[in-house]
Amino acid sequence: MTTKTQKLASVSMIATLISIGLAGCSDGTDAAATERPAASSSPAVYTPPADAMADPDAWPQIAPLPLDPQVEARIDDIMAMMTVEQKVGQTIQADSGSVTPEDVRNYRLGSVLSGGNSAPGPRAYADAQTWLDAADAYFNASIDPDGVEIAIPIIWGIDAVHGHANLRGAVVFPHNIGLGAMNNPDLIEDIYRVTARELSVSGHDWTFAPTLAVPRDDRWGRTYEGFSEDPAIVAAYGERIVWGLQGRPGTDEFMGEGRVISSAKHFLADGGTLDGRDQGDAQISEAELRDIHAAGYYTAIPAGVLTVMASFSSWNDARMHGNESLLEDVLRDRMGFTGFVVGDWNGHGLIPGCVSTDCPESFNAGVDMFMAPDSWRELYHNTLAQVRSGEISMERLDQAVRRILRVKIEAGLFEQVAPSERPLANSDTVLAAPEHRAIARQAVRESLVLLKNVDQTLPLDPSLTVLVVGAGADHIGKAAGGWTLSWQGGEFPNEEFPAGDSILAGIQAAVDTAGGQVIYDPDGQSDIDADVVIAVYGENPYAEFQGDRDHLDFVSPDYDTSLLEQYQARDIPVVSVFLSGRPLWTNPEINDSDAFIAAWLPGTEGGGVADLIFRTDDDYDFTGRLSFSWPSLASGEPLNVGDADYDPLFTYGYGLSYADADPGTPLSEESGLSTDDLAEGGSYYARGQVTDPWALQIANGQDWEAIEDRMASSDRVTLGAMDRVAQEDSLRIIWSSAGNLVSIRGTDAIDLSRETNGSMELTFRARGVNSQPAQVEIGMACDTGPDCVHYVPVDIRQGPWSEYRISLSCFADAGVDMSRLDTPFLIRARDETGEIGIGDVTLGSDIDATRTCGNE
Repeated sequence: MTTKTQKLASVSMIATLISIGLAGCSDGTDAAATERPAASSSPAVYTPPADAMADPDAWPQIAPLPLDPQVEARIDDIMAMMTVEQKVGQTIQADSGSVTPEDVRNYRLGSVLSGGNSAPGPRAYADAQTWLDAADAYFNASIDPDGVEIAIPIIWGIDAVHGHANLRGAVVFPHNIGLGAMNNPDLIEDIYRVTARELSVSGHDWTFAPTLAVPRDDRWGRTYEGFSEDPAIVAAYGERIVWGLQGRPGTDEFMGEGRVISSAKHFLADGGTLDGRDQGDAQISEAELRDIHAAGYYTAIPAGVLTVMASFSSWNDARMHGNESLLEDVLRDRMGFTGFVVGDWNGHGLIPGCVSTDCPESFNAGVDMFMAPDSWRELYHNTLAQVRSGEISMERLDQAVRRILRVKIEAGLFEQVAPSERPLANSDTVLAAPEHRAIARQAVRESLVLLKNVDQTLPLDPSLTVLVVGAGADHIGKAAGGWTLSWQGGEFPNEEFPAGDSILAGIQAAVDTAGGQVIYDPDGQSDIDADVVIAVYGENPYAEFQGDRDHLDFVSPDYDTSLLEQYQARDIPVVSVFLSGRPLWTNPEINDSDAFIAAWLPGTEGGGVADLIFRTDDDYDFTGRLSFSWPSLASGEPLNVGDADYDPLFTYGYGLSYADADPGTPLSEESGLSTDDLAEGGSYYARGQVTDPWALQIANGQDWEAIEDRMASSDRVTLGAMDRVAQEDSLRIIWSSAGNLVSIRGTDAIDLSRETNGSMELTFRARGVNSQPAQVEIGMACDTGPDCVHYVPVDIRQGPWSEYRISLSCFADAGVDMSRLDTPFLIRARDETGEIGIGDVTLGSDIDATRTCGNE
């Protein structure tokens, strides 16, 4: 792929840093370089393609932080007492959902992590005491001296990427995309200092943050984890986040009370993959890799970051987990990193020739600790055998263990007591402390970007009668996004955020104080008279590849935004608060709004939104500015400041303040997408229509008959239209005998194996019409023959519309070949007669980390 010429001023800044040297290792005694082991006689090596071999001389040379001779001597003493089995154990990290304290003791594992859905207990998240009970069990198992000459404490890691969002009651900050818009390095350090303190409440030692990705294609599902498309903002934040989490090296605060180990991630170019595909391939030049995607590491490494996480992604078709030229020659020899490299969730298994349980090539390339959540046991045995056979040299094993021990010593783990006995453990004066919430609320205010404000619609007089519409208003989980209570985020009630306020609660507080009135109508279907409408709507939560998109056209999942035009027609001003993890094509919604706020994913302090909507005694104003360019078309091709054909709707750095004039010029509502483009890969039936390229079929005896018009019937089935949110947006199904009813089928099979492994679900909306629940079966089928089909029983409830979810793994485990799926949705009746409505058939995220197989 030919990359666009980059003309960023920030790139020039990075180039200047390279030329002058963020620091040079003048005497050639780079401590990281001197550790390089001698080559093994028969090492297992992965060789990347030639254009994926970095030239270290082209990269900045950064002086490593000096190693402490006392620490190095202590490492020597410890390693002299360790068995080879212990050393291998130190290189393995297991997930708490797949490892017991006894396993940690028996295998002498180096680390335990809790993935986004792996909290102790029945849920994906837990309270502080539950976390501490588990932390104590793992820690005490790791330091049990029985059977070893020396016991090594574990590190317990977790993804606290916008606050400690798997801890019930913690502060959840805006996601990074909003924090980039605030562009405030001082505040970003405070945010991560608070995060570290709240991690200490639950006994965690390590967070997999900061994310230093520079997202260059907003279709990427992790765009919201990046601060900006501009490497300058990422570089400005890198060191300050590390200092917030760890403290400044060389001071008493470094890894002191309330500090945790940080991990710069994901090395490297996860934000530069082709078409924005997660775990994809960055087909870019080495100069772009260096000048754009490595920018945050040039500040985070000198700031003392103790760990770096390798990326799932590839560079020019070479997996980062196996690229020694980057992990060793660049990261260590040139950039001076002296901590350890941890892998990402079985990422080593993606290297050609490797599997999750067997990959010496990744270890030899420079991954010091395997993240092997559920593969750890076999990986341990295989790695031990490979050390003994010489596929992994003893020198390389000792090098990795030295790096891991260095971090553990610098973090003070050898002197730590059990997590529950540490100073901040389970402290109700630390968790969601007033100072913490105030910092989060300030971050919300500074992250909001005002994109439209016709005739100074904002700020509003809080004494007005305010109609609030949209599901996002009273839904903290929607406002917080993915990586909140669970991996993908989801439909958690507000009660699960005891230290948070919804956006509606913030609006209510502001209006009540001024003597106004708030009317909340989430569907916005009423004709209530009001002085102003505040509409809060946007994307539903997602994370990782489940959020990848083919284009950037916004279609509201839970509020009919066409209603906004009706308010304007009644001369009621409309203020839109748009919740999203990336810029999206929203021209119709902007046109139908008098004021439009890009609120991103603001987290648990909804009052921060109200602070800027209403006129108050506080001297607040909109200061947030776009850190990502806003698209003028929905096609979604990369759009970054400095591109030769740069043509955004709102430029990088755009944002209004109250006093700025805005004539409200109407925007084009031509999205630039064709009908085929509008078909999301995970959407099968939406807005009353089967999504291209799928086709609707009706059962006719034992056969299936394709139909053009949903007003169709056969010997047992009659189809029609039904209203859910909008007119005729759903399918009515009436049947007169049990058996097959309706299917959605394509001419070509699709591969949903990746989505199945990612715990995605088949989701649909439905309601029964008769007096009793309608008993049906929902199925999926592949194209390999009549036996490749499976159904699960589902009882469709009567009354209002409900959402139903079935885990894709239910079908896969029953033998459906998910790599050759040609029928993603089948309905078969168990009752002799019945009537139901069906709508919005899509793939969705596993919102509660629970496998669901219908009534089973």
